[in-house]
Amino acid sequence: MTFAEAGFPGEDARTSATLVDLVRRDMDPSRRGVLATGLYSAALMVPSFSDLGDRLDRTDDDVKAGRTVRVGAGEVVTVQRMTDHIATILDDLGGGHARPMAAAFLANTVLPWLDADAKGRVKSDLLAAASDFVYLTGWMAMYERAHGLGQRYFVQALDLAKEGGDQITYCRTLRGMALQAASLKHASKALDLADSAAEAAPAAGPRLVAFLRGQQAHGAALVGDRHRAFDRLRETEEALSKADGRNDAVGGYDQAAYQFHVSSVLYALGDLSGSIKAMQQSNRVRPAHERQGRLHSNGLLASRQWELGHVDAACATWDRFLDDYTALSTSRGDEHFDTLKKHVATRRTRSVRQLGERAREIARQKAAA
Repeated sequence: MTFAEAGFPGEDARTSATLVDLVRRDMDPSRRGVLATGLYSAALMVPSFSDLGDRLDRTDDDVKAGRTVRVGAGEVVTVQRMTDHIATILDDLGGGHARPMAAAFLANTVLPWLDADAKGRVKSDLLAAASDFVYLTGWMAMYERAHGLGQRYFVQALDLAKEGGDQITYCRTLRGMALQAASLKHASKALDLADSAAEAAPAAGPRLVAFLRGQQAHGAALVGDRHRAFDRLRETEEALSKADGRNDAVGGYDQAAYQFHVSSVLYALGDLSGSIKAMQQSNRVRPAHERQGRLHSNGLLASRQWELGHVDAACATWDRFLDDYTALSTSRGDEHFDTLKKHVATRRTRSVRQLGERAREIARQKAAA
């Protein structure tokens, strides 16, 4: 199946025009519901980085007559700083607040700049920065369970990365697509995308190698390949041990992320107790400011503790989940909250009753807000 057949832009499509249409619809309240429920395509074919053709390399003679706007290095830095800023807002307030800001910045600032005059190097740098920002926007849409929308943003990020010659963002976006496929139970697709991401970055640094190998380990576990999953985890740990102390706001990878992958692999392979221990370790080493990630990991941890029959421990974890949930606007958090409510409806112990009372009060507060 080609990009066009799957409903995505082909090589002959103009990335900017397609992205304009996508962002405009994302910002239109009357269309947002349609976009959010748009179909995710597990059949989407993703070509390799080297197969995507010539990169965009326009000169002043190529641009439309009468254009007056010109961008420079300052605009590139602005997009990069906004990417970090939106990532911080995502952690502090949740995707429900951060993604509309991202869509507005894309529509009002990034898209006009992409259509402006620029020297060759600046144009490539701007495309690369825009690709990273669009990838983050797709990541937030995925976390808000708007999977069709998230996939479309990811495809646009791939095209922008190709046009800007940004191989790192290209493979990082493929890794995000692998995570999305995994969350939607498309095991083989998750592994294929994770492998494609690794193949797209043959000269990656150790932190990015760890980032990609961890996703390959999860993909292998999802298809039941135990040997390969643990081999990939060993490679992940080895690469991470060689990484420097810097961790990017977007696409970063650290010990908390590694232990999260260990937990995901063990859970996929049926080791419930081991997955719980690894998730607890992930929480212990997670930076304090990563509220969004902590909320998600606590939601998973509590569900697994409940599944194992450790009800009191699950209630304690759900309490920590609620500490973050009250401050975040997040559809992924809402999904975990729904699981919490189902759990408390099935038991009548003291800890469960107390948790249920707190959950009901928080539900009333959020409904009133």
